[in-house]
Amino acid sequence: MDYSNRHIHSEMDDESQESMDACGDSSPYVPPHLPPMPGRERLQIQKSSVCSRAYFVVVMVFFHVYIINIIGLLFYVHYNNSPADIVSADGDTSASSSGVDSRLSPSDPPQQDPDLDVRQSFSLPRIEGIRVGHVQRVSLKPDSIQEMKTLSLKPLLFEIPGFLSEEECGVVVQLAQLKGLMESQATVPPEDQEEELQPLLSLSPEETFSLLDLDQDGLLQRQEILSHSRSRDGTWLSPENLRQILTGQEASPAGVLTLEEFRHVCDGMSQHPLQQRGGTRRGQRKRKSRHTWLYQGPGSHHILHALRNRVTHLARLPSPLVELSEPLQVIRYEQGGFSHAHHDSSPSHPETTCSHTRLAGNTSAHTEISCRYITVFLYLNSVEGGGETTFPVADNRTYEEEALVQGGVDLTDTQQSCNRGNLRVKPTAGTALLWYNHLSDGNGWMGEVDEYSLHGDCPVTRGVKWVANSWVNVDPDHQRQARYQRLVTHRQEGEPGREEREPPLPHSNHHQDL
Repeated sequence: MDYSNRHIHSEMDDESQESMDACGDSSPYVPPHLPPMPGRERLQIQKSSVCSRAYFVVVMVFFHVYIINIIGLLFYVHYNNSPADIVSADGDTSASSSGVDSRLSPSDPPQQDPDLDVRQSFSLPRIEGIRVGHVQRVSLKPDSIQEMKTLSLKPLLFEIPGFLSEEECGVVVQLAQLKGLMESQATVPPEDQEEELQPLLSLSPEETFSLLDLDQDGLLQRQEILSHSRSRDGTWLSPENLRQILTGQEASPAGVLTLEEFRHVCDGMSQHPLQQRGGTRRGQRKRKSRHTWLYQGPGSHHILHALRNRVTHLARLPSPLVELSEPLQVIRYEQGGFSHAHHDSSPSHPETTCSHTRLAGNTSAHTEISCRYITVFLYLNSVEGGGETTFPVADNRTYEEEALVQGGVDLTDTQQSCNRGNLRVKPTAGTALLWYNHLSDGNGWMGEVDEYSLHGDCPVTRGVKWVANSWVNVDPDHQRQARYQRLVTHRQEGEPGREEREPPLPHSNHHQDL
C-alpha cells in the first residue's frame, strides 16, 4: 500500500514538474507527500494549454493596439496636409483639428467670428520646385498628361507646354477682339508731346520725405527708401540719387533719417530726387500694349470656364480663391510692343488695402494695391521675332535694388537690356508659365513679395504677340480674406440671377494695370 501511494505520488510529481517547466512557472514547489483533502478528487489541469491561450490573447491585444495607432497616424498626416482642408467646394472653410467651426457663414455673430481661427483652417500649398530642370507630370485635361518643368527657384517658376490647345488659344484671342481692346494706362503720348503733357514733378524735401515715409513715423528706414525707388506714377529715382539717400541713411548713427537729416542729404544732391536729367526718365513708357478683361464665371464661354478650372488644378489651390480672383487679362503687343520689368503684386503696409478685398476692410485705406499670390502667364501665339519674357534677376545669389543698374544700364528697361536678363522664355503658343509673386510666411499663408519675381516683356521685333494673365488674388491679412469670402458668398446667395446679369462682386471695373 505504501509502495502504491509512493508510486502514484511520484507520477503526479513528474507531471506537475513538466507542467511548471512548460509554463515557466517559478512559484514555490509544493511537496508531493501532502494527502488530498477528504471527499474531493484532484483535478488534472493542463497548465501548458492555459498559458498558451493567455499568451495568444496578450499578443493579439498588442497587435490591435499597434494597428489602431498606425491608422490614427495616417489620418493625422492626411488631414494636416491635404489641400482639401483649405476651403470646401461651396466656399466654406473646413473645421480645424481643434474642433473649432470655421465655416464662413455671413450670419455668424461677432463674438464667434470664425476669422479668429482662419489660420488653422486656411493654408496655401506650394508646388515643390525640387531643382532647376526638374520635370513633373501633371494631368490638367481629360486623357492628357502635361510636363511641368522647373525654370527657376528664385522666383519659384514653372513652364507647362501644351497647357492650351491651338483651338483654345484662337478662341481666347477672338473673344478679346470681339470685346475690344484698350490702350494700357501706362502708355503715354508720343515723344514729341511728352514734355508738354508730362511736366516734371517739383516737390519740396518735406513732401518727398512724406512720400518715402511709409509708416509716417517721422523716420526714414532703408526698406522704405528701396520700396519707393519707383513711385506709383512711373517716376523713378535716379540711381545716383538713390545711392545718395541710402548713403545718408547708412551714415546716420541711428540707422534712420530724420527730416532734418534728409534735408541735408537733399542739399547735397545735384538735382531733386524725383526729377531726372533731361526728362528722359520722366514720362518714360512702362508698357506699350493693348488689353482687355474676360469674365470667367458662370455664363461665360465654356473655354474660359474650363481655363479657370485648369488654373485651379495647376496651382493646387481651393477653387473659391481662384474663382473670386480677377478676370482673365488678355494683352496684345504689336511690333515694338514691350513692358518694362515689374512685380505683379505689391508689398503690403498698414495704410494699404488689397483691391479685391477692399469691401471687407474695416477702415478706409489711403492706397489700394494689387495682391496677387500667383501669376499664370499664357502664350496665345508663337511670336515671329522678339517678345521673350525676361526675368532679370532670376536665381541671383542675392537681390539688391542698386544692382539693377549695372554699368549705366538699367536691367528693368527691357528696350535696352532685355538680352542681359538671367532668364528669358520664348513665346510658344499654348505654353503656360506659373510663378509665385510672394514667399510663404512660414505658417501656410502668403508672406512678403518675392523680389526675384521681377519680370518684363522684350520688344516684339516681328509680328504680334498675344498673351493672357490669370492671377490668383490673396490678401496677406488672412482674416480680411475670410471676411471677404463670407461677404461675397452672402451677396451672391442673396441676389438670385445676379451672375446672369453681371459679373460677381470681385470682378468690378477697378483693375490696376501693371
